[in-house]
Amino acid sequence: MKIVVTQNLGLNSEEKDRLNKLGEVKFYDNLAATPEEWLLRCQGADAICTGRFGLTQKVYDLEDTFISLPFVGTSFLDVAGLKTRNIKVARCPGCNKEAVSEWIVTMMLNLFRDFPYYLNKLDLSAHPLEVTKGLTGKNITILGKGNVGSLVGKICESLGMNVQYFIRNDNLINSIKNADVVVDTLSLNDSTVGLLNKDFFNSFKPGSYFITVTSTKIYDVDAMLETLDKNILAGVANDCGSIFCGDVKDPFYIKLAQHPKVLVTPHIAHYTDVTDRQGNKMMIDNIEAYFSGQPINLIY
Repeated sequence: MKIVVTQNLGLNSEEKDRLNKLGEVKFYDNLAATPEEWLLRCQGADAICTGRFGLTQKVYDLEDTFISLPFVGTSFLDVAGLKTRNIKVARCPGCNKEAVSEWIVTMMLNLFRDFPYYLNKLDLSAHPLEVTKGLTGKNITILGKGNVGSLVGKICESLGMNVQYFIRNDNLINSIKNADVVVDTLSLNDSTVGLLNKDFFNSFKPGSYFITVTSTKIYDVDAMLETLDKNILAGVANDCGSIFCGDVKDPFYIKLAQHPKVLVTPHIAHYTDVTDRQGNKMMIDNIEAYFSGQPINLIY
């Protein structure tokens, strides 16, 4: 079997050994200069380990191959197009749950406690010390009870919060009407596209907060910002789940960064050494399972 690692994915020696035991492996240590070069690297491979670069532009020029990804999100891929080319894709569900949960809880604390303002301050004359809000006893509604949502719920319970989940077929508006904070961890699918609309944002309790790590296809950005401007929402934290990691030049990121009530990061909630290790392990698990005839974590 021929395996290609299209770029430096941070594989350690043990992980490389696991791949070498599966077949003939070609490791590339740098990112391809162009999507065309990425495609050239992939030619003839039975299995491909890759990041997102090249995947969005050239994957449909491949045929009869298996791609294992060291990350979770694959909503950008056209499943129908993959099927016509017999391209199987496996992902790593849950590899980022610890990192994203850490980000969510950190942002919750920052919104409630106003830590960003007080860090390293030598003069508080422009913003006199005020009593901030603690998390204990507050109501949180978590949209989605998957890998991330479940872990966030456990952490919040340990902090004394009252945890409620919204899952498919629940009444969305009823689930948030008493919430002090709503956390969006929903997966992007046909049932969630456009789900968090203007009616949703107008149903928040005044003074509450909204935190999201998901795609903008799920929530109405303008409605979210309008609710902030109307002082219904007291604050928002957003990891810009639809942009490329670290792209601070993305117009959506810039738009949110300019709003005084938004804490925004450029899609880095998942970006830790723990996620890398777990993603790489699962990526190789996927290849081993596929070669054994019992594939796991396929996206279709």
